[in-house]
Amino acid sequence: MPDRERERLIFAHQEWLGFVQPVGLVVSPAVMVDAQVAPDRNVSGRQREFTALLEPDDRGATRRWRAPDLRRLFLDWLGWEEDDLVDAGAHRELLEIALPELQAVLAPTWAAPADGDGGGDDGEAAGWRMLVRVEDPGADLDAPPEDAAWNASRHERFVRLLAETGVPAGLLCADDRIRLIHAPGGETPGWLTFDFSQMAMPAGRPILAAFDMLLSAEALFGTGEASLPALLRRSREAQAEVSTRLARQVLAALYELLRGFVAADAHRGGLEALARESPKRLYNGLVVVLMRLVFLLYTEDRGMMPDHPVYQQHYSLGGLFARLRADAAAHPDTMDQRYGAWAQLLALFRLVYGGGRHGGLSFVARKGRLFDSSRFPFLERLSNGRGSPTEDGTGGGADLPLAPDGTVWRVLENLMVLDGERLSYRTLDVEQIGSVYEAIMGFRIELTAGRSIAVRSPKRTGAAAVVDVDELLSAAGGKRARAVAERTGHKVAGAADAALRQAQTVEDVVAALEGRVDRDATPDIVPAQTPVLQPTDERRRSGSHYTPSTLTGPIVAETLQPIFDRLGPAPTPDRILDLKILDPAMGSGAFLVEACRQLARKLVDAWRAHGGPPAIPLDEDELLHARRAVAQRCLHGVDRNPMAVELARLSLWLVTFAKD
Repeated sequence: MPDRERERLIFAHQEWLGFVQPVGLVVSPAVMVDAQVAPDRNVSGRQREFTALLEPDDRGATRRWRAPDLRRLFLDWLGWEEDDLVDAGAHRELLEIALPELQAVLAPTWAAPADGDGGGDDGEAAGWRMLVRVEDPGADLDAPPEDAAWNASRHERFVRLLAETGVPAGLLCADDRIRLIHAPGGETPGWLTFDFSQMAMPAGRPILAAFDMLLSAEALFGTGEASLPALLRRSREAQAEVSTRLARQVLAALYELLRGFVAADAHRGGLEALARESPKRLYNGLVVVLMRLVFLLYTEDRGMMPDHPVYQQHYSLGGLFARLRADAAAHPDTMDQRYGAWAQLLALFRLVYGGGRHGGLSFVARKGRLFDSSRFPFLERLSNGRGSPTEDGTGGGADLPLAPDGTVWRVLENLMVLDGERLSYRTLDVEQIGSVYEAIMGFRIELTAGRSIAVRSPKRTGAAAVVDVDELLSAAGGKRARAVAERTGHKVAGAADAALRQAQTVEDVVAALEGRVDRDATPDIVPAQTPVLQPTDERRRSGSHYTPSTLTGPIVAETLQPIFDRLGPAPTPDRILDLKILDPAMGSGAFLVEACRQLARKLVDAWRAHGGPPAIPLDEDELLHARRAVAQRCLHGVDRNPMAVELARLSLWLVTFAKD
């Protein structure tokens, strides 16, 4: 497929996804394009047929539309057959889940079979391709049923039903909307909500086209890579590859950030002394900047930051990225001579830490070690104005580092754009984000002794090692390949070995190693006495690996089950919160995040079985409040890498974060 056509189709999917605002991952635009699935832009006739099945809803102050007969919508508009809507009551033993401790029974209204007779397998429990539940007219999908003893929303109940039955996908329906939910076992669910009133409007045709594209009989019950079950499955599988590629870009962003500070050092001074006297402080500070950025990208994409125009226009990362993108398009040759973006980042970091108020904007002070500016003062000043560092190696003046706008632009582009597509952090699990950021662990800052170049690791997830080219040139020709192998793990043989033996200049060495040089780490030959990132021996050996929730979920469940068995069928909330869970080598905290989720679900059940939950703040729900309680009371972690501890803290902060 030509690149231009692929970009057009990607944009078409981004358009309707932007309208429906998915929560978590459901379908990936890239996966849909690869499967040659695209929304039909010419749906005016289909829209007339759709609205003919609706009637005005006068229950509210605003005119809306509702479907009085959802079965007709499935059969007459989506093209399902009668046999595709099996009465779930005829299969109670498979599809009805009793939860006596919560005084609740979960059941779908209909079930769509995986094949004509309701048999089948391929991960579709008992042969069911999808469960469908229809709620009462006017029901709020995100609120609990009235007079229910179990204070779980209709959405939470349906997700629990999917988990208990093992059916990975379902439709939760009210008379004014249909929600497609994908909840594969052991993974975080994602969902898309199709609002009938939006789809009835001319501006809502892209949403209507997507609704038809995903849920028509042909899409749901067809075979091949274009079917909905295949798209859901492939989108999840593609996330692991997304994580691997994003990890490489995050590491590239770290290289870029260090180069930006080296450029700033030419104006302010102090970085070389800091790299010599406190290299760990310098490295940790740069890593913390990237952690701050991922916190902001995640919370902004999930709508947890203020939507006030002052924040959006003058503070937000999204706004800064848009401005820098426009500048890069208009002034591509002068981005490294333009300044101001770094100062905006620092203002945003301080706003997150200390809070603020301006007119109608009220920003909560988050505090926390991550955004504490006193930990790494060199991020805000490099020298005392005379080019010499202060005693702590951080510089004592008030001059901002002159990190160019080009640096900030390239850092944000690495973090926010993947394969030319704006990456949505809404679709990434917290564990994925943590694992991605493990890619920047296990480095140290070194000053180059001579002119140097970075050579890629032979491992797919390994890190480049910086090689002193002047030192190589001083070695005898036959020893050069051995020195490269010892430093990088690369075996240089054949023509490359011959060229390396005969090299007389730095440029000759680089030419001999061409194809192995990591241009993200060192786009050009690095001069002597320049700070560079050097992987530790352990980082070069082990690399960085994504730990998927398909792994952490079952392991944590298997570990916790004997503990839950000992607590009995209805433990009190205090007994849950008295548990102590330790990960003695926690890395980014993926297993602790999963333990937080599973213990929180158990705590919510305990609250409901023993008199209800405590007072829940308005910006939280029971599950989020429970996660925070579990994180505060139950979870402990150890790692010999202090920055891994920092990353695990960030992961737990994101999974327990509330807007206000």
